[in-house]
Amino acid sequence: MSYPLETHSWPGSYGAEAKPRMGFFTDTSVCIGCKACEVACKEWNRVPDSVGPFTGQSYDNTGELNANTWRHVAFIEQRRPTGIDAAERSLVEAAALNRLATEDGVDTYQEGDGLRWLMSSDVCKHCTHAACLEVCPTGALFRTEFGTVVVQEDVCNGCGYCIPACPFGVLDQRKEDGRVWKCTLCYDRLKDDKEPACAQACPTNSIQFGELDELHERAAGRLERLTEAGQKEARLYGAEDDGVGGFGAFFLLLDEPEVYGLPPDPVDPVRHLGSTWAAAGAAALALGAGLAAAVLGGRR
Repeated sequence: MSYPLETHSWPGSYGAEAKPRMGFFTDTSVCIGCKACEVACKEWNRVPDSVGPFTGQSYDNTGELNANTWRHVAFIEQRRPTGIDAAERSLVEAAALNRLATEDGVDTYQEGDGLRWLMSSDVCKHCTHAACLEVCPTGALFRTEFGTVVVQEDVCNGCGYCIPACPFGVLDQRKEDGRVWKCTLCYDRLKDDKEPACAQACPTNSIQFGELDELHERAAGRLERLTEAGQKEARLYGAEDDGVGGFGAFFLLLDEPEVYGLPPDPVDPVRHLGSTWAAAGAAALALGAGLAAAVLGGRR
């Protein structure tokens, strides 16, 4: 398994002040949907209240990440067939896997009685190649010495260029002032050697904070145990070098990313901007040459 090369922060920018790259590993298999992370985030960062009525999609009353919701706990209900026949395995195999799950601590809170609950606390991914940062014209978005991506609210001019650039739809403008707000990974707490508020509040350790390379190793071990226990669809999301270079906040999912409302193949939209402009320039030159040839040919 390949991981992002940038497991340490950008020494070219910070020199001796560069820190090990910090991030989140969210293990959705032990999320109980308590929303303690949402509350802790709002309280510490003084994020305005955004709780509304239930969406009709299970117990979700925040809906999505936005300027006033920096952590969003998703609730996905899946009906599952019950019985040994539906499990597609023998009694012996089913019993063995059940024992492994119980003894090794890889059983999940989320399955039983023909219903599977998939719960996941979503957050800004703090991408290695962050398109939002690349398109910001004022420098309001910047990369910290911990490798996280933060918005400086006193520099943001509300242009909104970063909003469509994000492949996850994380960034959003606050209606009251027009500026963009999102998760900072508690940058102020990191500078004081404190754990982010959401991770500290999580009662099941679903949200784990630490150095990114250590989190990758921990996640790989957890995935192996879940797979051995019969969680065939379990996977790491954002741990590998992908279209955004890997995440600073990655996930262990129990199903495909689309089930959680996440893009399966996120891509930094400005990553290929140079080649796109080069192709457009070549096309323009070819068109100009064709027009010139047509005009000169017509005069003859």
